[in-house]
Formats: sequence, C-alpha cells, structure tokens
Amino acid sequence: MRIDLHCHSTASDGTDTPAELVRNAAAAGLDVVALTDHDTTRGHAEALAALPAGLTLVTGAELSCRIDGISMHLLAYLFDPEEPALLAERELVRDDRVPRARGMVAKLREMGVPVTWEQVARIAGDGSVGRPHIATALVELGVVPTVNDAFTPDWLADGGRVYVPKHETDPFEAIRLVKGAGGVTVLAHPAAAKRGRTVPESAIAEMAAAGLDGIEVDHMDHDPDTRARLWALAGDLGLLTTGSSDYHGSRKTVSLGEYTTDPEVYGEITRRATGAFPVPGTGGA
Repeated sequence: MRIDLHCHSTASDGTDTPAELVRNAAAAGLDVVALTDHDTTRGHAEALAALPAGLTLVTGAELSCRIDGISMHLLAYLFDPEEPALLAERELVRDDRVPRARGMVAKLREMGVPVTWEQVARIAGDGSVGRPHIATALVELGVVPTVNDAFTPDWLADGGRVYVPKHETDPFEAIRLVKGAGGVTVLAHPAAAKRGRTVPESAIAEMAAAGLDGIEVDHMDHDPDTRARLWALAGDLGLLTTGSSDYHGSRKTVSLGEYTTDPEVYGEITRRATGAFPVPGTGGA
C-alpha cells in the first residue's frame, strides 16, 4: 500500500481542486490519500464525490497552532467535522486569515512592492487565504523566483519583515478538541527549521503526555539526520511516525506520494479514530 497522509487542495492553499487531487492521487499510484487543508474541511465533499475506485480518502485538516511564540501545525485525522467545540475553534482561526493577509499586503505596499489585495484574492479563489497565496503574488510580480523564496526573514517567514500574526490554537487545547471529536493528532513537519523556529523536543514530550498520537518524520523539509533524530524521539515517547508529501500542487516541487506512511501506522490511526472513518472510492464523477 502507498499512503500519503498530508495533502492540500484549493480549499486552502493547494492548486488542485479537491476532485483533481483525488484523481491525481489515483494516477500517482496511491492507495490512500488524506485531504488536510488548513483549518477547513470544506473540500471533503467534493473529494468524496470524485473519489476514484481503488483509492481511499482519509478526511482531515491541518490546524494552525502556537506554543511559546512558535507557530506549528497539527494534522488532525478522522474527526467529526460537525463537533461544535472543534468547529468553533477552526472558524476562529479561519476568520482571522483575511485581516491578517490584508495586513501583509499593506506592509508589502509600504515597502514599495506593487501587490494588491485583488491580486491575492484572485490567487486564493475560494480557498482559505494564507501566506502561500501572497507568496504566489510575489512570484507573479517577479519579486522572488519561487514560493519558497518568499518564506524568508526578508519577506513572509515567522517574524519576517512582512509577517503578521493570526489567531492560532494552543496545541494542548487542539489535541483535546480533536480527541473530543473522535480524531487522531500528528505533529506536522516538527523539525522544518527553514520555515522558522521549531518546537523543542521537551514540548513535543509534553504534547505526547497530553495525548498527541504521532509526529510526521518523512517529509521534504527533514534531512536524513533529522529523520533519524525524530525516529528516535518517537520511539522514546511512544509516538506513531508518519510520512507525507505535504503536496500543494504546482505551488511546491514535491510530488504526490513522494513520502509515504507505513501501512501498519495507518492501520493504527484508523483504529484509534472514532469521529469518522476512511472512505473507499467506488468511482467518482
């Protein structure tokens, strides 16, 4: 089995629609794919309607969190999307995205960069607007060569010249909320240092004690030494280890299924979940 548990669509900051994502996942030879858009489950219905035969969809979301001033992301799988407490928290985070993005556009314009809110809104479309959409605008304007080049201290990185904070959930509260909605939690790309400050191992240990289920180890932003360290940490803490592409379509160079999760780990995730269940495709539209 080939299992990719971290992918994005146009419902947040990917470039594939949810329907295109599942079709592309099947074409890439995946058996299981997770749709984990940022702070939203809006793409799930379209993905399910288009789910090809032979491909199983894991529903989820990537939750924006912050601990001790450090931004981090928590992958939440197979939770009940209508559970009121978790739904209310996701809406708080999502509703803060527009004023935050407008603030970054204003900072860019003060620096002489001719980006406009209309340009960013066009790029975001119906998705939850975020920094990757602003980064894409900078690429369109020729300010930076790639989206990744926009995530530096000169531009959009945490604490960078253009950075504007948004509402982010305390990770211990996020773990509690996801558990309350029957879901499973995995810390996304915990050692992706090029994105900014990373969560210390002591905090990961505290999250494990609070019910964190796993950490994402095999990821494009982790070099071999980092992966070895994370494997050892997971073993010490009794955490599951996943591998995922963090696919964003053409917005990143990584391909669907470039990093995958062990089938036994996937099986344990599904066994722990009670809020929702993986959906096997029978041939979508």
